[in-house]
Amino acid sequence: MNDFHIDFAVILTALTLFTGVFWALEKWVLAPRRAGRPDARPNGFIDFCQSFFPVILIVLLLRSFVVEPFRIPSGSMIPTLLVGDFILVNKFAYGLRDPVFHYKFVEVGKPQRGDIVVFRWPVDPSKDFIKRIVGLPGDHIAYRDKRLYVNGEPVSLEPAGVYTAPGLPPPGVVYRLTENLTGVEHHVLVNPARPADDFEFVVPPGEYFAMGDNRDGSDDSRRWGTVPERNLVGKAFFIWMSWDGDRMRIDFSRIGMRIR
Repeated sequence: MNDFHIDFAVILTALTLFTGVFWALEKWVLAPRRAGRPDARPNGFIDFCQSFFPVILIVLLLRSFVVEPFRIPSGSMIPTLLVGDFILVNKFAYGLRDPVFHYKFVEVGKPQRGDIVVFRWPVDPSKDFIKRIVGLPGDHIAYRDKRLYVNGEPVSLEPAGVYTAPGLPPPGVVYRLTENLTGVEHHVLVNPARPADDFEFVVPPGEYFAMGDNRDGSDDSRRWGTVPERNLVGKAFFIWMSWDGDRMRIDFSRIGMRIR
């Protein structure tokens, strides 16, 4: 999703610390020394740090602990999320973590089946992925004939028509199905031209099984394994903007949509 997530977090934290040191130096050391000289002013660099430190600090706090924007670059979550959707992610849904080492210092909640989650890809943690959580720690997950089974029970799956959209490879008929994952009802896509990729798996403790809603067009836990709890970034909840790349315009119909 966002190849620069970790690097930007480190840079933003470093800038906050750097400007904060000079902000504190001015406030508690240099400014008191100039108290008897009313015409004296801080130099340009100190003045810059004073001005930008509060702004950078607020951005860091909001981005690290409250909400963070992401862009959807691929079709793995079609039809729920489209290429060009700009989403917001709740950063405190699964606990508060420091922005650099991702150490959780406040426990808030755990992912539930059906949650759409942004996480650091286990194969390359510098990259962010977004998928739907279908398996919790200890769950027995199976996928047979393009149907999901959780702990031996088939997940409810009902036909919902044919899905057509430009740029959705490979060409042909792709079916839209309504899946009910323990109370979370959503659409998934199934391509009958693709061979079934059947498997069974028991989710290890502290890990989660994640799949894309575009079941035959998603690189997910079926290929590279489960998502460790420490890799969780947050829960996707809102589309704040959407860019239709085929028509080269904003798709106003998707703005403001709740993600579920």
